[in-house]
Amino acid sequence: MDWRMLVAAGLGAIAVGAAAADTKIGFVNTERVFREAAPAKRAQQRLEREFSARNGELAKLEKQGRELQAELLKDSVVLPEAQRREKEKQLADVSLNFQRLQREIREDLNLRRNEELAQVQERATRAINQIAEAEKFDLVVQEAVFASSRIDITDKVIKALADK
Repeated sequence: MDWRMLVAAGLGAIAVGAAAADTKIGFVNTERVFREAAPAKRAQQRLEREFSARNGELAKLEKQGRELQAELLKDSVVLPEAQRREKEKQLADVSLNFQRLQREIREDLNLRRNEELAQVQERATRAINQIAEAEKFDLVVQEAVFASSRIDITDKVIKALADK
């Protein structure tokens, strides 16, 4: 049996039990929290600042490669064989450097993004727990196929994160 079916069956059973026992359920849209909460926005700005110099370096390499390629296309017929081979070698070197730097930046950015999101997730979890305790929720879920706006507490979580 698929785990999603088990979760759905479990939630269905909880929903039936909730009606009988006045269970209070809440839902948090984690994706929205990561997109809209103040700590998530600050994390994104930190990442942009942190990687702006390296992205600028990458853009310079890309421009250099485009210029070399344009020179080769324009002058390939009139260039002596040795110069043409030298330009092709330069273009290949620039291309390899670009690909290496792009891969390094992507890997480093993914690592840093995961670190930043983990911190946001930790703060969001604390905020969710505080809201759940203060408002006496029995269950708060973060993943659901469907959640009524009646039980959605995402706005409260985003506001709680903004207040910190």
